[in-house]
Amino acid sequence: MPIPPFGGEEASSPLASARAVVLPVPYEASVSYGGGTRGGPEAILRASAQVELWDEQMGREPFRAGIHTDAFLDVSKGSTEQVLKRIEARFGELIDAGKWVLMLGGEHSITPGGVAAAATRYPGLRLLQLDAHADLRQSYEGDKFSHACAMSRCLDLGVDLTAIGIRNYSVDEARWIEKGIPGYRIVHGWEMEGDAWIGRALEGIDGAPVYLTVDVDYFDPAVIPATGTPEPGGGAWWPTLRLLDELTRRANVVACDIVELAPSPPLHHADFTTARLAYKLIGMALK
Repeated sequence: MPIPPFGGEEASSPLASARAVVLPVPYEASVSYGGGTRGGPEAILRASAQVELWDEQMGREPFRAGIHTDAFLDVSKGSTEQVLKRIEARFGELIDAGKWVLMLGGEHSITPGGVAAAATRYPGLRLLQLDAHADLRQSYEGDKFSHACAMSRCLDLGVDLTAIGIRNYSVDEARWIEKGIPGYRIVHGWEMEGDAWIGRALEGIDGAPVYLTVDVDYFDPAVIPATGTPEPGGGAWWPTLRLLDELTRRANVVACDIVELAPSPPLHHADFTTARLAYKLIGMALK
């Protein structure tokens, strides 16, 4: 069966008239436990065709703003660094055309490409990371562009970073965090009881340009189990939506990515949940 555009044919707009562009990047090169992230974009697009286009919280149909699904980015050749350059180039073209970009991965190593494009166009860009893992290694298994190094490569671009939901990282990452990373703030998974953590996570973000990266292992595996490195005790659905709603009201979310879905046929609810999250984000960002 052909892969549908995001939201199905009814929700699809030509590039020229769309405000949002979904950019599929099926890249997988450095996963370190379970694989399958290359299938993430296709699974999300297929599931998105089953998402109701009316949003009951927003009281409207977000697709009316115009959603265009871009061609799958060619990631069949080259190193991760070269793939990041291709991501940055296409991402930048879309931003320059006035589009709000949602990149679908793929593994987390793709994020620095999107962040690089946004950082050159939005001075003072901040990065908000929803994730189970810090991804602050300088190198992993000899690869400085590994998914485990994605946030270090983003910090190299000079952005401030707030990491939310973190609950597993190495001793070297712990020592770097304890020492103090300029522009870095962290809200651990175990601190996310009640809703008080939302205000702390968004402290000082009012009016700022923000790039949002969502690694789906941020969520508790009961919400999204189909990911390569699931971690217990993650984010819940409704508190996370409250966070994202508050974020998009207070800051200028200029672009986003959702990564690390590793589709597993018996767990197709994970594909649907990720597609639902993507549609929610488009609606929130364009409201």
